[in-house]
Amino acid sequence: MLYDISVVNKEISFLVRYAWCIVRIGFLQTKKQSDTAIFLCQLLSNLYQPIQIFRYDQTLKTLYIQAGRADEIAVIINQDGNWNFVL
Repeated sequence: MLYDISVVNKEISFLVRYAWCIVRIGFLQTKKQSDTAIFLCQLLSNLYQPIQIFRYDQTLKTLYIQAGRADEIAVIINQDGNWNFVL
């Protein structure tokens, strides 16, 4: 499947802006967690993987990202900036 690069670039910039807004608003607890979130969003976007869900859990203080054309990639980012794939 071919992608229109202008659409992909808009998607990337939207996701990076969204992640940055989350950081600026203060939902993420630590700078390491926010840096990891931006890094992973950019990595997924560079691999042309659409990000479907970007959710912060205030109870667990974790960030959940679900991505991929068939939602096959799921990642949890902890407060300390460490991240794990959800299997």
